Amino acid sequence: MWAFLSTVAVLYIQMMLVMCNPLQVFGVDGVNFSVHVENQTRARDAMSRRHHRVYQLYSRTSGKHVQVFGRKISARGEDGDKYAQLVVEADTFGSQVQIRGKETNHYLCMNRRGKLIGKKASNRSADCVFIEMVLENNYTALMSARYNGWYVGFTKRGRPRRGPQTLPNQQDVHFMKRFPPGEQPDLTPFRFTTVSKRSKRVRAARPR
Repeated sequence: MWAFLSTVAVLYIQMMLVMCNPLQVFGVDGVNFSVHVENQTRARDAMSRRHHRVYQLYSRTSGKHVQVFGRKISARGEDGDKYAQLVVEADTFGSQVQIRGKETNHYLCMNRRGKLIGKKASNRSADCVFIEMVLENNYTALMSARYNGWYVGFTKRGRPRRGPQTLPNQQDVHFMKRFPPGEQPDLTPFRFTTVSKRSKRVRAARPR
């Protein structure tokens, strides 16, 4: 009987240690959370609410905006051009996006040869998923989520570059996100509520 009670007491103490200081018990103080964040960024987040944005992608090399003409892709659009208005669909967590032409309802995609093409919404695949990256110079780059190291890029004439010919430090893959004329971002300030010691005392003093 006493042996059984001793065993129960030991198990209870171990359980309390885990609840009070799990990191010390399991020895995971040196966990590299950046690896976890990178893995989560590459994974689709099916549990979270998706959000859509509408903007234009200004190409640093062509000086124009990316256009989706059905299957044809170019970077020759003027500011406000209807084919340059892009709907960007993103997961709440991470930076994976799908880019759809608002006018044509075709997605920007990169095939296995590295060519940029447009696909209908019914035919989209993993080729149509890109990782949105903010570079040190504040420009945005779009790397294929399926073909690592292949980027969306355009020449000075607005012609698409093939993925294998692109590098992240090339101006050809640098873009600036711009809102279409007449549209402005939501600038509503974030509101939050603070709880002071006084408010805690007031709530605790209230009769139930």
